[in-house]
Amino acid sequence: MTTRAGWISRLTVSTVCSLAALGASAQQTIKIGEINSYKAQPAFLGPYKNGWNLALEQVNAAGGVLGKQLEVVSRDDNGNPGDTIRVAQELIAREQVQLLFGGFLSNTGLALTDFAKQKKIFFLAAEPLTDKIVWADGNKYTYRLRPSTYMQVAMLVPEAAKLKKKRWALVYPNYEYGQSAVATFKKLLSAAQPDVQFVAEQATPLGNVDAGAVTQAIADAKPDAIFNVLFGADLGKFVREGNTRGLFKDRSVVSLLTGEPDYLDPLGAEAPTGWIVTGYPWYSIDTAANKKFVDAYKAKYHDYPRLGSVVGYSALMSIAEGIKKAGSVDSDKLAAAFKGLNVQTPFGPISYRAQDNQSTMGAYVGVTGMKDGKGVMTSYRYIDGASVQPSDAEVKKLRPAD
Repeated sequence: MTTRAGWISRLTVSTVCSLAALGASAQQTIKIGEINSYKAQPAFLGPYKNGWNLALEQVNAAGGVLGKQLEVVSRDDNGNPGDTIRVAQELIAREQVQLLFGGFLSNTGLALTDFAKQKKIFFLAAEPLTDKIVWADGNKYTYRLRPSTYMQVAMLVPEAAKLKKKRWALVYPNYEYGQSAVATFKKLLSAAQPDVQFVAEQATPLGNVDAGAVTQAIADAKPDAIFNVLFGADLGKFVREGNTRGLFKDRSVVSLLTGEPDYLDPLGAEAPTGWIVTGYPWYSIDTAANKKFVDAYKAKYHDYPRLGSVVGYSALMSIAEGIKKAGSVDSDKLAAAFKGLNVQTPFGPISYRAQDNQSTMGAYVGVTGMKDGKGVMTSYRYIDGASVQPSDAEVKKLRPAD
C-alpha cells in the first residue's frame, strides 16, 4: 500500500521536475511583449502584425538571437490607455516578458512611455507619432521607430510653401497626434511664409467625425488650401463628403499619412487626386531593400505590404539587432545598445539617435493620382528622417535629461 508520505514525496519530486522543465523551456526563448490597438485600428495594424511576424520568422530561421529563439506575446489594448497599462503589467508579471514594443495611438504610446520609465523596462514605440514620446516625456528606456509628427510635417511644409496659398483651413483628430501635427504645421509654415492665414480649424472626435458639418464649415471659410490630418475611417468620410460637395475642386490639399496604402486603398475610386501626401508607394519603389521585402511578404501572405507592414517588420528587426548588440535583454544594457544602433529596413539603413532615442527612418512624399480605378502616389521622393530632425541644441531644450 502506498503511504501518504511516499505519495507526497513523489508529488514533490514531480512538481520540482515540472518546474525545472518549464524553467528550461523559458530559458530557450527570449520573450518579448507586444501591445497594440488591433480591434480599434485594423487597417494599419493587421498588416503591421504580419510585418513583425515575417521578421520573427526570418530571425528565428537564421538561428535566433544570442543562441535563443525570439517569442512574441501579443495583447490588444482596445485603443485605451488604461487597458494599455493593464496588459503591460500582465505581460511582465504573468508572461514574464523581458521587453516591450508596439503602440499605435499617441495616447496609448505615451502611457507605455511612462510605464517604461516607472518600471525601468525597455520599450520600442513602433508607431505612435507624438513628439512627446522622445521629447517632453522622453526617457532612457523608450525609443521610437517611425518618423515623428514633427518630422513628417517638416517633410510636407516645404511643399505647402511652394503652393504660395495664403488662406489655409486645418482639419484634424482632436487628440495628441492631431493637435501636435497642426501646431507644428502652423509654426513651420508661418516661418516659411509669414503672410499665411489660418482661416478655419476643425478638431474632430477621433473615430467619430461629422464629415458633413466639417466640410461645410471649411467651405464657408473659403480657404485657398487645406491641411488634413484625418486618417482611417475618418479620412474616408471626409473624402467622400468633400468630393460630394466639391470642397476639393480647384483647392490645394496637403495631407499627412494619406498616401499610405493602409488608408488610401480603402478609398478605391473615391481616392483624391492631386493631394500632396506622405505615404508608401510599395509598387514602384525599385530599391533592392524594398523589392526583397515585398517579395518575402507576398510569398508568406499572398498579399501586398502596407506601411504598417514596414513598421512591424522594422520594429522586430530593430529589437533583434538591439539584443544582439547589447548581448543581453537587460533593459539598461538594451537602452545603451540602442543609442546609435544601425538597422537594415525595407526603406534602407536607419539608426537610432543618441540625442533623443528617435530613429532616422524617413517617409515618401508625393502626389496622389489614380491608376486602374485605385489611388496611387506619383512624383514621389524619399526624405531621410535625419534631414528633418531638430538640431542637438534644440533637442536638448525639448527633452529632459535621462
